[in-house]
Amino acid sequence: MLELNDMKKDLHRAYIALALVSFFWGTTYVAARVGAQQMPGLFIAGIRQFLSGLLLVGFFVARGYKIPDWNVLKRISIQGFFLLCIANGGLTWAMEYISGGLAAIIVALVPLFIALFSVWLSKCATISRWMVAGLVVGFVGVLTIFYDYMGEMQNKSFVFGVILAFISVLSWSFGTVYTSKQKNSISILFNVGLQMLIAGAIMLIVCAITGKYVNLAYASQDSLLSLLYLIVFGSLIAYSAYVFAINKLPPTLVSVYAYINPVVAVGLGWLLLSEKMNGTMLVGMVITLGGVYLVNREFKKVRR
Repeated sequence: MLELNDMKKDLHRAYIALALVSFFWGTTYVAARVGAQQMPGLFIAGIRQFLSGLLLVGFFVARGYKIPDWNVLKRISIQGFFLLCIANGGLTWAMEYISGGLAAIIVALVPLFIALFSVWLSKCATISRWMVAGLVVGFVGVLTIFYDYMGEMQNKSFVFGVILAFISVLSWSFGTVYTSKQKNSISILFNVGLQMLIAGAIMLIVCAITGKYVNLAYASQDSLLSLLYLIVFGSLIAYSAYVFAINKLPPTLVSVYAYINPVVAVGLGWLLLSEKMNGTMLVGMVITLGGVYLVNREFKKVRR
């Protein structure tokens, strides 16, 4: 009876965590866009993850937790590499060149690729005709959105930003499925802290080698505030909630946040940063999310 009550409490907490992710991650696109206009995006991601990880790991070590053995650290490092180094680092870098709203719409394809990676890694499900239809609809939606950006496709920096965003989507999707299959014996939040600390250190080393960093003592107030927001709401709250959710709920259910994030990001980007928002873009976003929903729904049927 006690075990059943604990399971219900965990499930309740997981849904609360998913709600936090759905809202706060939408707002971080605006903060990342503001910061990336004044500091290198990869440096922002590195500082964000390193400081967040340092705080979490420091908290657990102070409470007597031991650093796990190499086998566990290796799995945690792989998770952090895909979810934070390539995905989060690449996406923040992309926002040096593209708007937060456009980045969020591209990231809305995450559930679609999570379903595909789940099929591939589970080896027990198949891709149905409706999943293929959903894929086609999703990409038609993306093409509709890019119709408004045809003039900018001549800009190599813009194209580079779009490519970075798509690579981030693939890495995040694979990392999510991989993480959901890795059940570590350590505390979930301690796991999150180690992921962020390791990934942040890797990104900062890359920034130091490539010269992609700035002296924070000379950074503007806006960029420092955006960095602080990303650390507190993007990493300590939202990312911790995300990892908790994917350890308690199916990946395809957790991926529902990707339907809400673009709505929040596009709305706030238009309201606060005067980013592009028009009828074509909104129609494309609805078509994209419709295709993603179709793939997600069909994948759940196939799994059952």
